[in-house]
Amino acid sequence: MTKKKILDQEDKKTWEDYIRNPSDIYNKDQEISSITQRRKRYKFDLHGFTLDEANKKVKEIIEYCIKNKFKELLLITGKGIHSKNDDDFYISKDLGKLKYSVPEFIKTNPDLNKLVVAINDAKKNDGGEGAIIITLKNL
Repeated sequence: MTKKKILDQEDKKTWEDYIRNPSDIYNKDQEISSITQRRKRYKFDLHGFTLDEANKKVKEIIEYCIKNKFKELLLITGKGIHSKNDDDFYISKDLGKLKYSVPEFIKTNPDLNKLVVAINDAKKNDGGEGAIIITLKNL
C-alpha cells in the first residue's frame, strides 16, 4: 500500500469545483427515462389501399403503435376525390372512402376501439381533410 498524499489547497479547490458541477458524469437515470417516454406520432399513408386492405393495415399499425408507445397515429387517407365509388349505385358515397370507412372500422372493432381515445380530422398542416389523427391510449 502506498501512503496517501496530503491534498494541497489547489487540489482541494479543483475537487470541490468538480463536485459542484460534474459536467462529464454520465447520468444513466436520464437515459432510462427518455427510453420509457412515449413517442409523439406515427405517420402512415393509405393511398392506393382498398377498403379491406386499409382496414387490415390500420389494425396492424394501431397494434404496432401501442406496442411501441406512440401517442398518436396520423393516417393519410386522401379526400376520396379519385374514388370510383361514385359510379356504383350499391356502394355508399361516404363509407366507400377511406376517410370515412377507417374511423368506422375502428369504432366497430372492439379490440381496436379499446386502444383508441379519439379519432379526429387532422389539422390543415397535417393533411387537413385528407388525413385523420388517432389518439392512442397509454397502456
